[in-house]
Amino acid sequence: MKNNNIPSYILAIILSIIFIYPLYILILIAFEPISLTFDRLYPYQLPFDFTLANFESSIKDLSLITPVLRSIVVAFIVSILAIVLSTSAGYGLNKLSSRFSNKIIVLMFFANMLPAIVIAIPISVYFIKLGLYDNVLGIALAQELVVLPISAFIMLGGFRSLPRDLENQANIDGAGMISTFRYVIMPLIKVPLTITFLLAWMTSWDEFTYAIIISPLAPTFPVSLYDYVSRGEPFISASFALIVTIPVILIVVFLQKYLKGEYLTGGMKA
Repeated sequence: MKNNNIPSYILAIILSIIFIYPLYILILIAFEPISLTFDRLYPYQLPFDFTLANFESSIKDLSLITPVLRSIVVAFIVSILAIVLSTSAGYGLNKLSSRFSNKIIVLMFFANMLPAIVIAIPISVYFIKLGLYDNVLGIALAQELVVLPISAFIMLGGFRSLPRDLENQANIDGAGMISTFRYVIMPLIKVPLTITFLLAWMTSWDEFTYAIIISPLAPTFPVSLYDYVSRGEPFISASFALIVTIPVILIVVFLQKYLKGEYLTGGMKA
């Protein structure tokens, strides 16, 4: 190991500890007795006891299963919409000059610079009139506002990574625009499509503000967890959250090989 790489490794270790620490605390709360966590003014940071009582309580309480299923449905709707819309947007932006398309991408991110509650409240008024209040479609459409800019950004990078003459060569061989896009381009952008689906799914899974305002009576999983914590039952919330977090972690680990820099940078050009 070269000496000039030591600071980078130290920084990576520190950042890893910062990001892993919340998950570690979640595991402690899930597997330790309440007397060692919430009943103490200064909870232990090391595991001194082990119990499955918290998991038994969370599994017996079936009221969290419905919000989990609702969050899964919403996440898939958001992901599919993100793929359809961002693919169209990325393909169209790729046909423009790099300087102009980069400015459009920046403008798309402006909506995410505003606090979510500023946008969610006026949207909820229109959703009530349209019958989209307190249902999964309304939540998905609202969350798409958060997902779409980064999705279009990634897909633009995917299209920019393709050879410029690819479509022209397909046209010379007699393929039409639809055939070219379906049989030539789509197979070559599977990686950015996978990244878009993954990030959209994860963003929807964790989203809270739009979910609680657009659908307060039919809450998603993050909103239900907040309700449990506010009612003084955080150990049940932690146990159930750990159960549904494990599959998400496994999916991310399996798909992390697709997280390539050229797609995550959006292929930005000067």
